[in-house]
Amino acid sequence: MIKVLITKQSNYPVKSAVIKKKLAEFFTKKGIVSDAEVSVAIVGEKRMLEIGKKFLKDKKLHNVLSFVTEETKGGFIYPPNGKIHLGEIIVCYPLAVKEAIEENILIDQRVYKLIEHGAMHLMGIHHKE
Repeated sequence: MIKVLITKQSNYPVKSAVIKKKLAEFFTKKGIVSDAEVSVAIVGEKRMLEIGKKFLKDKKLHNVLSFVTEETKGGFIYPPNGKIHLGEIIVCYPLAVKEAIEENILIDQRVYKLIEHGAMHLMGIHHKE
């Protein structure tokens, strides 16, 4: 079963339970049914800029970033507790709000679309942009 861990800044009103359920369903539909976990962080613009600068060496404000565990930890080591950590998905909430307004959709919809996009990257599905 997929376990979803969510961390967020308290002023970002995301529905953690809904995100956990949808993301677990997404991975199950994609065939990932092992005892695994993924972390999702909902952050502000300042924190997202810091992450982009540190890991991507750029100054661009990204709406979502995802990191496979081996990208941040330096090589895969099978965890002693038997759980496979798929990686981290980080969403910039203020940018998601702006994009939701531009797309005329609910903020929760935009946040989830970004999380799903990040999940696809964790699975090795990439795009050109």
